[in-house]
Amino acid sequence: DGVNSAVSIRQFHVAVDEPPGLGGNDTAPNPVEYVLAALGSCQEITYRLYADALGIPLDGVSVRLTGTIDLRGFFNVQPDIRAGFQGIEAEVILDSSAPQAELERLKQVVDAHCPVLDILRNPTPVQLSLRQGSLSAAAE
Repeated sequence: DGVNSAVSIRQFHVAVDEPPGLGGNDTAPNPVEYVLAALGSCQEITYRLYADALGIPLDGVSVRLTGTIDLRGFFNVQPDIRAGFQGIEAEVILDSSAPQAELERLKQVVDAHCPVLDILRNPTPVQLSLRQGSLSAAAE
């Protein structure tokens, strides 16, 4: 079945897959694409919330993201290359009648308070454990 995965988050079910070149069937976004989606959607939400809180008119917001990944790190071809993104670039487009100075202030507030941006910019302690057992028991 390739490398596809079904993820449950609260009451939601999300499919994850890889393109054929990485052993998948290309039936869903891959994990790093979900990271970009998480950042983009979190930025949009945070812009909307803080624009409203600061009284800055905002008719729309769109975030376009690209991530650069060197698969030599993922496949351990070159151990000094990290497995994840080497960089992420974002373009935020704000549909607003506010002066540029207000939008720059809004950007500073959003960049300081966007949770996903914080996760990506600052090391977050992660503890992964391993347990051998039945998958049906693990689902309980």
